[in-house]
Amino acid sequence: MQISDYVIQGDLEAYSCKLAGTDKKLSRSLEQEVLNDLATSPPGVADTLSASPVGPLSESASRRPLIYLILTLNHMYPDFDFSTLRAQNFTKEGGVSIVKNNIDNLLMECGKTWRPQAQSDTNKSFLEAMWAAINEVIELGESDVYSYNSDLEGDPFGEEGSIWSFNYFFYNRRLKRVVYFSCRCFANSMMPCMINGNGDNEEEYWDDEDPADDMDL
Repeated sequence: MQISDYVIQGDLEAYSCKLAGTDKKLSRSLEQEVLNDLATSPPGVADTLSASPVGPLSESASRRPLIYLILTLNHMYPDFDFSTLRAQNFTKEGGVSIVKNNIDNLLMECGKTWRPQAQSDTNKSFLEAMWAAINEVIELGESDVYSYNSDLEGDPFGEEGSIWSFNYFFYNRRLKRVVYFSCRCFANSMMPCMINGNGDNEEEYWDDEDPADDMDL
C-alpha cells in the first residue's frame, strides 16, 4: 500500500494450531530441545530458562504456545529458519488494547487510500473494518499477544531502508488459533532495491484477500 512518500508492506494470516506432517515432527524436536536445555543447565540458569513470556517452560501448556510462534514464523517466511529461536526471542505484550493503539497509530494514514470491498464495510473506517475482520477470526478479548524480538540479522525485519516495523501474534488458546500481523514501512526511494530481475515485486505490499485464511500448522 503506497502512502505519500512511503510504502507499507503487510502480512496478515490466521493459522490453526493443528500440527500435521513435518510440523508435528519439528514440534516434537523443538519441545525436546527445550527440555534438554532445562535438564542440562545449572540450577540458577534453569530457573531463568523456565521463566518465560509464555509461562514456565517446565510445563507442556507453556511450551506449546512457544512452538506455535516458531512454526508460524517458519510458515510466514519460508526463506528463513526460525527453529533455533527460544522463549527469550519473544515478548508477551501488555494487552490487546496497547497493541491495538500502537498499530492504529502506525496505520492511521492507510485509511486515506483504502476502498472497502465488502458492502458491510462501507460505513467503517479502514481500521474499524480491519479489527472487525481480525476479531471475527481470533476473538481478541480472549487472546494473548506476543511479539518477535528481531535481531535484525538473518530475518526479514532487518531489510535495508526499513523505517519502522511491527510483528504481533494474537494467540487464542481456546480456539487453538494464531493470527500473525506484521507490517514494514519503506521510503519510496528504497523500493527499486526490492524488485527482482523480472521487474516483479518479491513480496506483495498488502494482501487484499481475506485475512483469515486458516492453514494447519
